[in-house]
Order: sequence, then C-alpha cells, then structure tokens
Amino acid sequence: MQTTDINGILKMLPHRYPFLMVDRILDTDGATYVDALKNVTANEPCFQGHFPGNPVFPGVLLLEAMAQTAGLMLIAKAGTDVPFTTVMLSIDRAKFRHIVIPGDQLRLHAELLHIRAKTAKFACRASVGDTLVAECELLCALVPKENAQTSQSAPANRQEAQP
Repeated sequence: MQTTDINGILKMLPHRYPFLMVDRILDTDGATYVDALKNVTANEPCFQGHFPGNPVFPGVLLLEAMAQTAGLMLIAKAGTDVPFTTVMLSIDRAKFRHIVIPGDQLRLHAELLHIRAKTAKFACRASVGDTLVAECELLCALVPKENAQTSQSAPANRQEAQP
C-alpha cells in the first residue's frame, strides 16, 4: 500500500490537534498490520508541563499513539466511508522502556491478534530508530460514529451536583 499522509488520516480518525498522534501511515496490508509515524516536536503542548527544562513525551500519549495506529488498521480494514470509529476498551502488558524527547520520530506498529464481531485485539509497539520505547496489547471496539460523539458529549449533559 502507498503511504497515507495527514490528509488521509484526518478522513479516517476523528482526532484533531492537539490530540492527533499519527502523522503518516507508512505501510499496511489493510488486514493484519499497520506501520505509522509520529514526529515528536518541541512545540507539542504536553512539553509545557512535562517537564519544563527536561521535556519527556508522556507515556499515556505513547499509548494513545499506539491506539490511534490500531484504530487506523481497523478503519482501513472496514473502509473509510463506513459510519464507525474506534474506542479503546483495555490496555494489557504495557511497558515503557525508554523516554521519548522532542526531535524523536516514533515508528508505530499495530498487529492484529484477533478480531470478533465488534472488538479487535492488537499487539502494539513504539520505537525510535531501532530502540523499542513502549509496547502493549490493546483491545479496541468499533462503534457507530454517532455513539462515539454522544458518549464524548455526555458529561456536558449531566446535571451538576447542587451544594
């Protein structure tokens, strides 16, 4: 498969700046794996507080980048014009092996382990060069886009507790 640039990714994922964590799809067979790229830049909003003078890319954002990569594989498998998006259900066996700093180029890999009707499990890795920086297993679900939007906006619809 040809690479997919940021414009193609924006058509596939609902995420937007500053939470879009994938810049390019490098390779995929559309069925079992996807390789993607994230350029970690010094102007990422997370570096303002994590940590001033010693910027370290947060582990939770590494997990999110791997989850978005897995989501791209599911969307590529289902087709970009289907009315579905992906949500993360669980993270297992997460390990953080090295820090990621501004200027690093993250290579993200998600490999499909198994798929059921509405869920899929992935083995994911994040590397900088030849160095493995993080890995995990993710369980994701395909959900209708309107359900994902409703669940994201649900807290705004809740009544606030009265003092």
